[in-house]
Amino acid sequence: MNFQYFLNGLIIGFSASAPLGPIGVLCIQKTINKGRLSGIVSGLGAASADTVFAIISGFGLTIISNFITTQQTFLRICGGIILIYLGIKIFITNPGIQIRKQSKDKKIFNDFISIFFLTISNPITLFVFAAVFAGFGIVKGESNFSSIFELVFGVLIGATIWWTILTTFINMFRSKIRLRRLLWINKISGVLIVIFGIATFISLFYLNYQ
Repeated sequence: MNFQYFLNGLIIGFSASAPLGPIGVLCIQKTINKGRLSGIVSGLGAASADTVFAIISGFGLTIISNFITTQQTFLRICGGIILIYLGIKIFITNPGIQIRKQSKDKKIFNDFISIFFLTISNPITLFVFAAVFAGFGIVKGESNFSSIFELVFGVLIGATIWWTILTTFINMFRSKIRLRRLLWINKISGVLIVIFGIATFISLFYLNYQ
């Protein structure tokens, strides 16, 4: 095993996850409202989607890459619609009711699935991984299967570490947040996510005029 490839993947996965975009806001909101487990599972959904992009970029899966590239308008529209829907839903949700339902909620896997598909709907991430991998010399013909696998595995671990740190940190302060403040956090989170959704639609104009 070449530890350097794994370490590079670890750094890439951690760094790619760290910027606080709509996925980060959603994971924070889920952690505050539903608990650390929900936040971590949501983060794992994002980490898994990033790993899929890393696999496509690292192994040069041309057919899948071309599909994501040619369908990026459709994917962005779906992502934008989902973000706006989630933002509105979070904005009008009563956090008190959500907390009371928490102990009865067994659908934790839904958090993983929803965040996974929301993350995968952003094809820009694919180009980011492709560019970064090229910078590390991970391009077709320059690296063997084992090296790419180690790099991709590092991406998964790095992303998972970030989401675990973030949700654990947020959960530390969860019990100190009063219900009234929680209501405002929901409303602010909802507005931010709707803005992200609108920004996705605005980006389509730049995409179409390129």
